[in-house]
Amino acid sequence: MNPPSVPVVVGATLAAQTVISMAALTLPVLAPAIAQVLDVDASTIGYQVSLVYAGAMVSAAAGGTVVAHLGACRTTQLAIALVGVAMLLATVPHLATLIAASVLLGFGYGASNPAGAHLLVRFTPASSRNLIFSLKQTGVPLGGMAAALVAPPMMDFFGWRVALGTVAILAIFIAALLQPVRARWDDDRGVSDHLGGLQASSAKNKHGVFGGIAFVWTRSDLRYLSLMALCFAGVQLCLMTFAVTFLVKEANYALIKAGVLLSAVQFSGAVGRIGWGWVADRQHASRATLIVLGGLMLLATLAMTQINERWSTAAIAIVFITMGVTAIGWNGVFLAEVARLAPDGQESNATGGALFFTFGGVLIGPSLFTIAYLQLGSYAGTFAVAAVFVVTGVIFLIKAN
Repeated sequence: MNPPSVPVVVGATLAAQTVISMAALTLPVLAPAIAQVLDVDASTIGYQVSLVYAGAMVSAAAGGTVVAHLGACRTTQLAIALVGVAMLLATVPHLATLIAASVLLGFGYGASNPAGAHLLVRFTPASSRNLIFSLKQTGVPLGGMAAALVAPPMMDFFGWRVALGTVAILAIFIAALLQPVRARWDDDRGVSDHLGGLQASSAKNKHGVFGGIAFVWTRSDLRYLSLMALCFAGVQLCLMTFAVTFLVKEANYALIKAGVLLSAVQFSGAVGRIGWGWVADRQHASRATLIVLGGLMLLATLAMTQINERWSTAAIAIVFITMGVTAIGWNGVFLAEVARLAPDGQESNATGGALFFTFGGVLIGPSLFTIAYLQLGSYAGTFAVAAVFVVTGVIFLIKAN
Protein backbone atom coordinates (compact mmCIF):
# COMPACT_ATOMS: atom_id res chain seq x y z
CA MET A 1 0.00 0.00 0.00
CA ASN A 2 1.36 3.42 -0.97
CA PRO A 3 2.15 5.82 1.88
CA PRO A 4 -0.21 8.76 2.36
CA SER A 5 0.52 12.01 0.58
CA VAL A 6 2.86 14.31 2.49
CA PRO A 7 0.68 17.41 1.86
CA VAL A 8 -2.35 15.53 3.18
CA VAL A 9 -0.58 14.52 6.39
CA VAL A 10 0.86 18.00 6.93
CA GLY A 11 -2.51 19.58 6.12
CA ALA A 12 -4.31 17.31 8.59
CA THR A 13 -1.90 18.03 11.44
CA LEU A 14 -1.99 21.75 10.61
CA ALA A 15 -5.80 21.78 10.64
CA ALA A 16 -5.85 19.98 13.98
CA GLN A 17 -3.31 22.39 15.50
CA THR A 18 -5.20 25.42 14.17
CA VAL A 19 -8.62 24.45 15.49
CA ILE A 20 -7.21 23.43 18.88
CA SER A 21 -5.28 26.69 19.20
CA MET A 22 -8.33 28.64 18.07
CA ALA A 23 -10.39 26.99 20.80
CA ALA A 24 -7.74 27.72 23.45
CA LEU A 25 -7.66 31.41 22.54
CA THR A 26 -11.39 31.94 21.96
CA LEU A 27 -12.20 31.97 25.67
CA PRO A 28 -9.66 34.74 26.44
CA VAL A 29 -10.98 36.75 23.48
CA LEU A 30 -14.52 36.48 24.87
CA ALA A 31 -13.40 36.97 28.48
CA PRO A 32 -15.18 40.33 29.08
CA ALA A 33 -18.57 38.97 28.02
CA ILE A 34 -18.21 35.65 29.83
CA ALA A 35 -16.89 37.33 32.99
CA GLN A 36 -19.92 39.61 33.06
CA VAL A 37 -22.26 36.62 32.85
CA LEU A 38 -20.39 34.80 35.61
CA ASP A 39 -20.10 37.98 37.72
CA VAL A 40 -16.31 37.77 38.02
CA ASP A 41 -13.53 40.14 37.03
CA ALA A 42 -12.26 39.71 33.48
CA SER A 43 -8.69 39.47 34.79
CA THR A 44 -9.52 36.02 36.18
CA ILE A 45 -9.10 34.71 32.63
CA GLY A 46 -5.46 34.31 33.66
CA TYR A 47 -6.50 31.47 35.97
CA GLN A 48 -8.46 29.89 33.13
CA VAL A 49 -5.39 29.96 30.88
CA SER A 50 -3.33 28.37 33.65
CA LEU A 51 -5.86 25.55 33.95
CA VAL A 52 -5.67 24.91 30.21
CA TYR A 53 -1.89 24.58 30.24
CA ALA A 54 -1.86 22.56 33.43
CA GLY A 55 -4.12 20.06 31.68
CA ALA A 56 -1.87 20.22 28.62
CA MET A 57 1.19 19.36 30.73
CA VAL A 58 -0.49 16.19 31.97
CA SER A 59 -1.78 14.98 28.59
CA ALA A 60 1.44 15.85 26.75
CA ALA A 61 3.45 13.80 29.23
CA ALA A 62 1.11 10.84 28.72
CA GLY A 63 0.81 11.40 24.97
CA GLY A 64 3.42 8.86 23.91
CA THR A 65 1.62 6.08 25.77
CA VAL A 66 -1.76 7.05 24.32
CA VAL A 67 -0.35 7.16 20.79
CA ALA A 68 1.19 3.70 21.23
CA HIS A 69 -2.12 2.17 22.28
CA LEU A 70 -4.65 4.08 20.16
CA GLY A 71 -2.57 5.21 17.19
CA ALA A 72 -1.54 8.75 16.29
CA CYS A 73 -4.54 9.50 14.09
CA ARG A 74 -7.05 8.25 16.69
CA THR A 75 -5.23 10.24 19.37
CA THR A 76 -5.53 13.34 17.19
CA GLN A 77 -9.26 12.69 16.76
CA LEU A 78 -9.63 12.21 20.50
CA ALA A 79 -7.75 15.45 21.20
CA ILE A 80 -9.93 17.45 18.82
CA ALA A 81 -13.09 15.82 20.20
CA LEU A 82 -12.09 16.79 23.76
CA VAL A 83 -11.68 20.36 22.56
CA GLY A 84 -15.14 20.27 20.98
CA VAL A 85 -16.73 18.92 24.15
CA ALA A 86 -14.87 21.56 26.18
CA MET A 87 -16.29 24.36 24.02
CA LEU A 88 -19.81 23.00 24.38
CA LEU A 89 -19.37 22.64 28.14
CA ALA A 90 -18.15 26.23 28.36
CA THR A 91 -21.48 27.44 26.98
CA VAL A 92 -23.07 26.54 30.32
CA PRO A 93 -22.89 29.79 32.33
CA HIS A 94 -21.39 28.44 35.53
CA LEU A 95 -17.89 28.75 36.99
CA ALA A 96 -17.63 25.02 37.72
CA THR A 97 -18.37 24.06 34.12
CA LEU A 98 -15.84 26.62 32.87
CA ILE A 99 -13.19 25.04 35.09
CA ALA A 100 -14.04 21.57 33.78
CA ALA A 101 -14.05 22.86 30.20
CA SER A 102 -10.63 24.45 30.67
CA VAL A 103 -9.11 21.21 31.94
CA LEU A 104 -10.64 19.21 29.07
CA LEU A 105 -9.37 21.79 26.61
CA GLY A 106 -5.89 21.41 28.07
CA PHE A 107 -6.06 17.63 27.77
CA GLY A 108 -6.87 17.99 24.07
CA TYR A 109 -4.20 20.62 23.52
CA GLY A 110 -1.42 18.57 25.09
CA ALA A 111 -2.30 15.22 23.50
CA SER A 112 -2.38 16.58 19.96
CA ASN A 113 1.33 17.38 19.73
CA PRO A 114 2.85 13.92 20.40
CA ALA A 115 0.32 12.48 17.95
CA GLY A 116 1.18 15.05 15.31
CA ALA A 117 4.90 14.43 15.79
CA HIS A 118 4.40 10.70 15.29
CA LEU A 119 2.51 11.22 12.03
CA LEU A 120 4.99 13.72 10.64
CA VAL A 121 8.04 11.59 11.47
CA ARG A 122 6.43 8.49 10.00
CA PHE A 123 5.09 9.94 6.75
CA THR A 124 7.33 12.89 5.80
CA PRO A 125 10.95 13.05 4.55
CA ALA A 126 13.65 13.68 7.14
CA SER A 127 15.43 16.14 4.85
CA SER A 128 12.56 18.65 5.18
CA ARG A 129 11.51 17.92 8.73
CA ASN A 130 12.30 21.32 10.27
CA LEU A 131 10.20 23.05 7.63
CA ILE A 132 7.41 20.49 7.91
CA PHE A 133 7.21 20.72 11.69
CA SER A 134 7.32 24.50 11.42
CA LEU A 135 4.45 24.48 8.91
CA LYS A 136 2.40 22.38 11.31
CA GLN A 137 3.23 24.70 14.21
CA THR A 138 1.99 27.76 12.29
CA GLY A 139 -1.39 26.47 13.43
CA VAL A 140 -0.78 28.13 16.81
CA PRO A 141 -0.59 31.74 15.58
CA LEU A 142 -3.12 31.01 12.82
CA GLY A 143 -5.51 29.72 15.47
CA GLY A 144 -4.93 32.90 17.47
CA MET A 145 -5.69 35.04 14.45
CA ALA A 146 -8.82 33.01 13.71
CA ALA A 147 -10.05 33.43 17.27
CA ALA A 148 -9.46 37.18 17.13
CA LEU A 149 -11.21 37.55 13.77
CA VAL A 150 -14.14 35.13 14.20
CA ALA A 151 -15.14 35.15 17.87
CA PRO A 152 -15.90 38.89 18.38
CA PRO A 153 -18.26 39.30 15.38
CA MET A 154 -19.94 35.98 16.16
CA MET A 155 -20.52 37.20 19.70
CA ASP A 156 -21.84 40.58 18.51
CA PHE A 157 -24.34 39.03 16.11
CA PHE A 158 -25.38 35.83 17.88
CA GLY A 159 -24.00 35.89 21.45
CA TRP A 160 -20.99 34.34 23.15
CA ARG A 161 -22.55 30.85 23.40
CA VAL A 162 -22.94 30.64 19.63
CA ALA A 163 -19.33 31.77 19.22
CA LEU A 164 -18.13 28.92 21.45
CA GLY A 165 -20.53 26.47 19.82
CA THR A 166 -19.22 27.35 16.38
CA VAL A 167 -15.69 26.39 17.42
CA ALA A 168 -17.05 23.15 18.89
CA ILE A 169 -18.78 22.25 15.59
CA LEU A 170 -15.62 23.04 13.65
CA ALA A 171 -13.56 20.81 15.96
CA ILE A 172 -15.97 17.87 15.63
CA PHE A 173 -16.01 18.34 11.84
CA ILE A 174 -12.20 18.17 11.63
CA ALA A 175 -12.17 15.04 13.81
CA ALA A 176 -14.74 13.40 11.53
CA LEU A 177 -12.71 14.23 8.41
CA LEU A 178 -9.85 12.11 9.75
CA GLN A 179 -11.96 8.97 10.10
CA PRO A 180 -11.52 7.65 6.52
CA VAL A 181 -7.71 7.62 6.87
CA ARG A 182 -7.60 6.42 10.45
CA ALA A 183 -7.06 2.69 9.73
CA ARG A 184 -4.25 3.37 7.27
CA TRP A 185 -2.46 5.96 9.39
CA ASP A 186 -2.73 3.87 12.56
CA ASP A 187 -1.64 0.52 11.15
CA ASP A 188 1.45 0.68 13.37
CA ARG A 189 -0.42 0.93 16.67
CA GLY A 190 0.60 -1.76 19.11
CA VAL A 191 3.66 -2.69 17.02
CA SER A 192 5.90 -0.55 19.25
CA ASP A 193 5.08 0.87 22.60
CA HIS A 194 5.78 4.41 23.71
CA LEU A 195 9.48 3.62 24.16
CA GLY A 196 9.54 1.50 21.04
CA GLY A 197 10.50 -2.04 20.12
CA LEU A 198 11.24 -4.83 22.55
CA GLN A 199 12.18 -2.43 25.35
CA ALA A 200 8.68 -0.99 25.56
CA SER A 201 7.22 -3.27 28.17
CA SER A 202 10.04 -2.96 30.67
CA ALA A 203 10.29 0.80 30.10
CA LYS A 204 6.59 1.21 30.74
CA ASN A 205 6.82 -0.72 33.97
CA LYS A 206 9.71 1.43 35.07
CA HIS A 207 8.31 4.85 34.18
CA GLY A 208 4.54 4.34 33.86
CA VAL A 209 2.12 6.40 31.81
CA PHE A 210 4.22 9.56 32.16
CA GLY A 211 7.42 7.87 31.01
CA GLY A 212 8.04 10.66 28.50
CA ILE A 213 9.19 12.99 31.26
CA ALA A 214 11.70 10.47 32.62
CA PHE A 215 12.83 9.58 29.12
CA VAL A 216 13.61 13.19 28.25
CA TRP A 217 15.28 13.88 31.59
CA THR A 218 17.64 10.92 31.37
CA ARG A 219 19.05 12.05 28.01
CA SER A 220 21.18 15.17 28.40
CA ASP A 221 20.58 16.50 24.89
CA LEU A 222 16.80 16.23 25.20
CA ARG A 223 16.86 17.48 28.79
CA TYR A 224 18.68 20.71 27.97
CA LEU A 225 16.67 21.23 24.80
CA SER A 226 13.46 20.88 26.83
CA LEU A 227 14.71 23.32 29.45
CA MET A 228 15.47 25.77 26.65
CA ALA A 229 11.86 25.39 25.50
CA LEU A 230 10.65 26.08 29.04
CA CYS A 231 12.51 29.40 28.98
CA PHE A 232 11.52 30.39 25.46
CA ALA A 233 7.88 29.45 26.08
CA GLY A 234 7.83 31.72 29.12
CA VAL A 235 8.99 34.62 26.94
CA GLN A 236 6.44 33.78 24.26
CA LEU A 237 3.52 33.83 26.68
CA CYS A 238 4.73 37.01 28.35
CA LEU A 239 4.69 38.67 24.94
CA MET A 240 1.24 37.40 24.02
CA THR A 241 -0.28 38.05 27.45
CA PHE A 242 1.03 41.53 28.16
CA ALA A 243 1.68 43.10 24.75
CA VAL A 244 -1.62 44.96 24.44
CA THR A 245 -1.58 46.22 28.03
CA PHE A 246 2.05 47.30 27.62
CA LEU A 247 1.26 49.27 24.46
CA VAL A 248 -1.82 50.93 25.92
CA LYS A 249 -0.35 51.78 29.32
CA GLU A 250 3.19 52.80 28.42
CA ALA A 251 3.32 53.56 24.67
CA ASN A 252 0.05 55.53 24.62
CA TYR A 253 -1.59 53.27 22.04
CA ALA A 254 -5.34 53.11 21.53
CA LEU A 255 -6.75 49.66 22.25
CA ILE A 256 -7.66 48.96 18.61
CA LYS A 257 -4.21 50.04 17.41
CA ALA A 258 -2.58 47.80 20.00
CA GLY A 259 -4.75 44.90 18.86
CA VAL A 260 -3.71 45.43 15.25
CA LEU A 261 -0.04 45.33 16.23
CA LEU A 262 -0.63 42.15 18.23
CA SER A 263 -2.21 40.57 15.14
CA ALA A 264 0.89 41.57 13.19
CA VAL A 265 3.04 39.96 15.88
CA GLN A 266 1.06 36.71 15.54
CA PHE A 267 1.37 36.80 11.76
CA SER A 268 5.11 37.45 11.98
CA GLY A 269 5.34 34.45 14.31
CA ALA A 270 3.72 32.23 11.68
CA VAL A 271 6.09 33.55 9.01
CA GLY A 272 9.01 33.12 11.41
CA ARG A 273 8.17 29.48 12.07
CA ILE A 274 8.27 28.70 8.37
CA GLY A 275 11.38 30.80 7.79
CA TRP A 276 13.40 29.32 10.65
CA GLY A 277 12.38 25.82 9.59
CA TRP A 278 13.60 26.47 6.04
CA VAL A 279 16.89 27.87 7.32
CA ALA A 280 17.46 24.92 9.66
CA ASP A 281 16.85 22.41 6.87
CA ARG A 282 18.97 24.29 4.34
CA GLN A 283 21.91 24.64 6.75
CA HIS A 284 21.42 21.21 8.35
CA ALA A 285 21.89 22.94 11.69
CA SER A 286 18.80 23.03 13.89
CA ARG A 287 20.50 23.94 17.15
CA ALA A 288 22.72 26.57 15.54
CA THR A 289 19.57 28.08 14.05
CA LEU A 290 17.97 28.15 17.49
CA ILE A 291 21.05 29.86 18.97
CA VAL A 292 20.91 32.60 16.32
CA LEU A 293 17.17 32.93 16.92
CA GLY A 294 17.79 33.24 20.65
CA GLY A 295 20.37 35.98 20.11
CA LEU A 296 17.92 38.02 18.05
CA MET A 297 15.20 37.42 20.63
CA LEU A 298 17.51 38.74 23.34
CA LEU A 299 18.23 41.93 21.37
CA ALA A 300 14.51 42.49 20.79
CA THR A 301 13.70 41.82 24.45
CA LEU A 302 16.33 44.30 25.62
CA ALA A 303 14.94 46.85 23.16
CA MET A 304 11.48 46.37 24.69
CA THR A 305 12.82 47.43 28.08
CA GLN A 306 13.46 50.88 26.57
CA ILE A 307 10.12 51.48 24.85
CA ASN A 308 8.05 54.46 25.98
CA GLU A 309 5.52 56.88 24.50
CA ARG A 310 8.28 58.91 22.82
CA TRP A 311 9.16 56.02 20.50
CA SER A 312 7.84 56.23 16.95
CA THR A 313 5.19 53.82 15.72
CA ALA A 314 7.63 52.35 13.22
CA ALA A 315 10.32 51.70 15.84
CA ILE A 316 7.88 50.00 18.20
CA ALA A 317 6.50 47.89 15.36
CA ILE A 318 10.00 46.75 14.36
CA VAL A 319 10.77 45.63 17.91
CA PHE A 320 7.45 43.86 18.43
CA ILE A 321 7.55 42.12 15.05
CA THR A 322 11.12 40.97 15.72
CA MET A 323 9.85 39.55 19.00
CA GLY A 324 7.08 37.78 17.08
CA VAL A 325 9.49 36.28 14.53
CA THR A 326 11.73 34.94 17.31
CA ALA A 327 9.69 34.43 20.49
CA ILE A 328 6.88 32.73 18.53
CA GLY A 329 8.97 31.36 15.68
CA TRP A 330 11.16 28.77 17.46
CA ASN A 331 8.64 25.99 18.14
CA GLY A 332 8.77 24.09 14.85
CA VAL A 333 12.56 23.77 14.78
CA PHE A 334 12.51 22.72 18.44
CA LEU A 335 9.96 19.94 17.89
CA ALA A 336 11.76 18.71 14.78
CA GLU A 337 15.02 18.53 16.73
CA VAL A 338 13.34 16.59 19.55
CA ALA A 339 11.99 14.12 17.00
CA ARG A 340 15.43 13.83 15.34
CA LEU A 341 17.17 13.08 18.64
CA ALA A 342 14.63 10.45 19.68
CA PRO A 343 15.36 6.82 18.74
CA ASP A 344 13.06 5.19 16.18
CA GLY A 345 9.60 4.56 17.59
CA GLN A 346 10.07 6.96 20.50
CA GLU A 347 9.27 10.27 18.78
CA SER A 348 5.84 10.76 20.32
CA ASN A 349 7.15 9.80 23.75
CA ALA A 350 10.03 12.28 23.50
CA THR A 351 7.75 14.99 22.15
CA GLY A 352 5.29 14.54 25.01
CA GLY A 353 8.04 14.68 27.62
CA ALA A 354 9.61 17.76 26.04
CA LEU A 355 6.26 19.53 25.84
CA PHE A 356 5.69 18.89 29.53
CA PHE A 357 8.56 21.30 30.17
CA THR A 358 7.39 23.68 27.44
CA PHE A 359 3.97 24.05 29.02
CA GLY A 360 5.71 24.49 32.37
CA GLY A 361 7.31 27.62 30.96
CA VAL A 362 3.87 28.83 29.93
CA LEU A 363 2.76 28.54 33.55
CA ILE A 364 5.90 30.00 35.13
CA GLY A 365 6.74 32.87 32.77
CA PRO A 366 3.64 35.08 33.03
CA SER A 367 3.43 34.55 36.79
CA LEU A 368 7.00 35.70 37.36
CA PHE A 369 6.40 38.60 34.98
CA THR A 370 3.38 39.68 37.02
CA ILE A 371 5.34 39.49 40.28
CA ALA A 372 8.14 41.57 38.76
CA TYR A 373 5.68 44.15 37.45
CA LEU A 374 4.12 44.56 40.91
CA GLN A 375 7.59 45.32 42.23
CA LEU A 376 8.79 47.58 39.41
CA GLY A 377 5.55 49.20 38.25
CA SER A 378 6.73 49.21 34.61
CA TYR A 379 5.92 46.77 31.83
CA ALA A 380 8.95 47.91 29.83
CA GLY A 381 11.31 47.40 32.76
CA THR A 382 9.74 44.07 33.56
CA PHE A 383 10.79 42.69 30.17
CA ALA A 384 14.23 42.41 31.76
CA VAL A 385 12.77 39.26 33.34
CA ALA A 386 12.03 37.97 29.84
CA ALA A 387 15.62 38.79 28.86
CA VAL A 388 16.89 36.62 31.72
CA PHE A 389 14.67 33.79 30.43
CA VAL A 390 16.18 34.17 26.94
CA VAL A 391 19.78 34.12 28.20
CA THR A 392 19.07 31.08 30.37
CA GLY A 393 17.43 29.32 27.42
CA VAL A 394 20.41 29.96 25.16
CA ILE A 395 22.77 28.61 27.84
CA PHE A 396 20.69 25.42 28.06
CA LEU A 397 20.74 25.18 24.27
CA ILE A 398 24.54 25.46 24.14
CA LYS A 399 24.82 22.73 26.80
CA ALA A 400 22.64 20.50 24.62
CA ASN A 401 25.29 20.51 21.87
